Amino acid sequence: MNALIAKLEALQDLLVRHATGTPADDLEYRVARSEVLADPEVRDVLPQFLKDCRDLGQFWADVKNRYATYSHRRQYIWDGFRPALEKLEAPPQRPSDALVSDALAAFSKESVHAIWQRALARRDSDIDGAITLARTLLEGVCKHVLDELHVSYVEGDELPKLYRLTAQHLQLAPDQHTEPIFKQILGGCIAVVEGIGAVRNRLSDSHGRGKAGVRASPRHAEFVVNLAGAAAMFLVATFEARKGTG
Repeated sequence: MNALIAKLEALQDLLVRHATGTPADDLEYRVARSEVLADPEVRDVLPQFLKDCRDLGQFWADVKNRYATYSHRRQYIWDGFRPALEKLEAPPQRPSDALVSDALAAFSKESVHAIWQRALARRDSDIDGAITLARTLLEGVCKHVLDELHVSYVEGDELPKLYRLTAQHLQLAPDQHTEPIFKQILGGCIAVVEGIGAVRNRLSDSHGRGKAGVRASPRHAEFVVNLAGAAAMFLVATFEARKGTG
């Protein structure tokens, strides 16, 4: 992945030089262009001018006719390569990430979805921060649902209490069901949420540690973030279903 980023940046720099008065090597351009166009990871997000211009002569004719100034030409090239570079530099996605992202974006893009994206971004690079954000995500979803339902809560309530209140109003409390398997599953959801709160207090960056303090590993962060995402998506889906049926 890093090699592909370097290849794209080198190709971008070559085109910037050529468009701003420093002729570049046409063979180098054609070889690099062929390599990146053949890569399925970025093929669909490469700039259109790269797809259309088979050599530097074609590219020069395109950029010269579009923009007269060097600054506009640079920006044109940078803007063209940005989608591919951002895609490669984004945190790696797991199969469930997109499902949770779609559900949370539709529910609250500016708030809980933003927290989810931050948790994903830190899952590998900032383990403690990711665990903290997992709890923050669930707290945010619970509060948003309760606000939508016009249910009051205390701002300082801990996650387990917020979740139990939310579950009660979404008919997800175990004692609201008679079927044993549903009672067991919904009770398990409460245990998961309480566990996320506990692991956040124990392993995240929310409290200082002594010399012998327990430290989380990447697998802990991934597990906790994934659990929080699944629980958040379940709450949102249940809320939407209840809202749809009145």
